[in-house]
Order: sequence, then structure tokens, then C-alpha cells
Amino acid sequence: MLKAALFDFDGTLVDTTELIYQSMRHAAIEVLGRDDLAREVLMANVGQPLPRQMELLSAEHAEALLDSYRLHNEENHDALIREFPGVEDALARLRAAGVGVAVVTSKRRFSVEMALKTFPGLGEVVDTWVTMEDTEEHKPRPEPLLKGLELLGAVPRSEAAYVGDSPFDVAAARAAGVKSVAVSWGAFTERALRAVEPDHLVPDLEAAVDVLLEMADG
Repeated sequence: MLKAALFDFDGTLVDTTELIYQSMRHAAIEVLGRDDLAREVLMANVGQPLPRQMELLSAEHAEALLDSYRLHNEENHDALIREFPGVEDALARLRAAGVGVAVVTSKRRFSVEMALKTFPGLGEVVDTWVTMEDTEEHKPRPEPLLKGLELLGAVPRSEAAYVGDSPFDVAAARAAGVKSVAVSWGAFTERALRAVEPDHLVPDLEAAVDVLLEMADG
């Protein structure tokens, strides 16, 4: 029976896809002088910590890319972040069924707090948060998910699932030994998600919660 539902943040609970893309594009233009990088290239590693994304984009210029990205992201955060409808009600359904809810994200805590100022209701329907600073290793390694289970009261892996929008989320769930629920409304296509063989692939948050509640019912 499901006792813990872990959720990615960007692209899963909040719509930051355009914000991330515009910030990546800005950094590539400003630091690399390149406006020819396809959206798929700039977004290919979303789901991993931002410093790692920048290393993969250009190891030589990773620090400058990171600084440029963060400045643009913070300046344009409120204008470009969007709400996914029904998120708070969906998470409340899980908690009402006795399922613990944790957010496990590769974002910095500072960035999460910025988002919660825009959507304060989210903070009321999440039991605990795991951010980039909370673990030494990061997705697709299992440590962040296992930290989430620990914070929810040492929930066994067999009684947990992770919901996310990237192949790295699916890989992290598999590495942690929890069920994976991939969602196709974020930064990655349904085809890309299907290729990594999640346990479940769903089109919207209500469907994700329905799957989780079915697990909770045993």
C-alpha cells in the first residue's frame, strides 16, 4: 500500500518550463554568443541540478553560464512562472487519504521559496521538502528520494512512488526502488518519457493522483 507520494517540482507541480527555457537561452547567448541552440538541446538535462546542466552545456564556461542563468531567472521569475490548475486540491486528496506528500527537487531552496511566494497555497499541502542543498548526491541518483522517505517517517521504499516530468526522475525512482509515475505536461515529450519505461505514464495531475490513490488502496 502506498504511504508516501514524492513529487518533482519544476514542470510537475509548477509550470516553469518557459522560464527555464528563456533563462537557458539568455545564458547561451550572453556567455557563449550562441542563439542557434535548439530548445531540445537547451532543455535536454532539465531535472538535474543547474550546475550540472551548465557543465554539460559547456564545461569551460559553466560558472559564467550559471551566473547568467540565475540572474535572468530571478529577474523574470514572477512574469514567466505559471500555475498548473488543481495542484493544491490534488495534493490535498492524497493527504486526506493518509498519504504523506513530499517535494523532492534539484532546485535550490532559495528558488523554491521564490515560487512559494507566488503560490503560497502549495506550502500548505506539502508535508516536507528536499532541495539541492539537502543531499550530497542528486537525481538521477537515489539519495534525494530516500531523504524524502526519511523525512516522511522512514517510509519503506515499497510503499512509495515518485512523480516527475523528466527521464532523470524515472531513473531516480528506479534507483531508489520506488514506483515511477511520469507526467507528460512538463519539459519532456511523452515519447521521451515512454522510452525510459516508467511504471506509469499519465497526461495530467488528476490522473497521477488517481494512480497514486489506487496504490494506496492496495
